[in-house]
Amino acid sequence: MKNGKNGRSGETEVVRKPFLTGNVMDERTLKSSLAFFGIMVVVIFITLIACATATFDIVILRVLLNTAVIAVCLMIFYNKGAGNGSDAVSHGEILWQKKEKGMEVAESERKLCYHPAKGYVTGIIGSLPVLIPALILAATTSVQMTGAGVLPSWMQAYTARSDIGSALVNYTQPEGMGAVDYIRTFIRICILPYINIIGSADKAGVLLLERLSPLILLLPAAVYGTGYRTGKKIRTRIHTVISENDRKRVRKEKKRIRERNSPRIKGPEQLN
Repeated sequence: MKNGKNGRSGETEVVRKPFLTGNVMDERTLKSSLAFFGIMVVVIFITLIACATATFDIVILRVLLNTAVIAVCLMIFYNKGAGNGSDAVSHGEILWQKKEKGMEVAESERKLCYHPAKGYVTGIIGSLPVLIPALILAATTSVQMTGAGVLPSWMQAYTARSDIGSALVNYTQPEGMGAVDYIRTFIRICILPYINIIGSADKAGVLLLERLSPLILLLPAAVYGTGYRTGKKIRTRIHTVISENDRKRVRKEKKRIRERNSPRIKGPEQLN
């Protein structure tokens, strides 16, 4: 299918090829979701290393560097989704051609074709291992206060008293970490670039990020799904470039033939 831009001659014709549409989920959904989660783990590990050295006191520098880290990470998911979306459209084009030739197309093969929501579903399923803990933290988090204190020297003598000594000793002993504390540590690692932007000393800001952590951790899935949807445009661009190159090659070949077949015009002879 060819569409000329604005219908004007001489402009590039947009070439679109028909393709079969698949289902939101198919037999490769679980595998694709695991691959998505694997990318998330690698990205989280890289950001942990990168952002651990990006906690500057200069606010502007800290914000710029951590924002750059976030942008690069999201671009990785976008490009991965765009590649998978392009491959799915290409698969659908092949199956369309087989169907047009009267060949049988298996239902399992058709399900693998492009679907506009498939990228989002794959990303959300792949995000569940970090999304579920983030939901738990968002529902249970609170402002983190200072833990155990230090008794003044003049109160040390009272720790030996049986009536108040145990209470004073407990004041100096830190509380053990609970399940929510481990979840909080894990989620903070996952959203470390965002914490660095506002600063870990801002307790209210960190609390807000913890409550918004499910949405933050859904960003890769959203970006991946958006990139997946560009698969149609990528295939259209590929077909358009191929068609344009073919036309250029034909024009050059015709020009070469004309030049070869055209009679040579002799210049005026020089008189002695």
